[in-house]
Amino acid sequence: MTQFRSNSPVVKTFDGFLNEIFNDMPAAFGKTVREDVFSFPPVNITEKKDAYYLEVSAPGMDKADFSVKLDGNLLTISAEKKETVKDETEKTIRREFSSRKFKRSFTLDEKVDAANIVAKYENGILKLQLAKKEEIKNAAKEISIL
Repeated sequence: MTQFRSNSPVVKTFDGFLNEIFNDMPAAFGKTVREDVFSFPPVNITEKKDAYYLEVSAPGMDKADFSVKLDGNLLTISAEKKETVKDETEKTIRREFSSRKFKRSFTLDEKVDAANIVAKYENGILKLQLAKKEEIKNAAKEISIL
């Protein structure tokens, strides 16, 4: 195990050094680790014969929180979940839910049929189906010899 020595008498292992860096880094930017988790949701992309399928993990959102836009070949998915209005008759003991937002962009290739993109949100997953354009097959043509 590699160890680092500093001017102080404390000896840290390499693992301890990395943990300290990564645990303190979000605070240096004014964020907690939990906020960073939600700022960039994980995405799965699969390809099948007829379409590409994109799944964005975004639990706790509502359908109305999302915006999906296509500008040229740039597909942008964004969402913002605002905090609910506080009821004055209740006292919050602990609040760990917060407003969340994210934005992800993907460059689409020429195979995607932009007119036939379908999106739906269910069970905490935003699912997009990006239909592929039909391949134009050149029909065989008989050429007569003069």
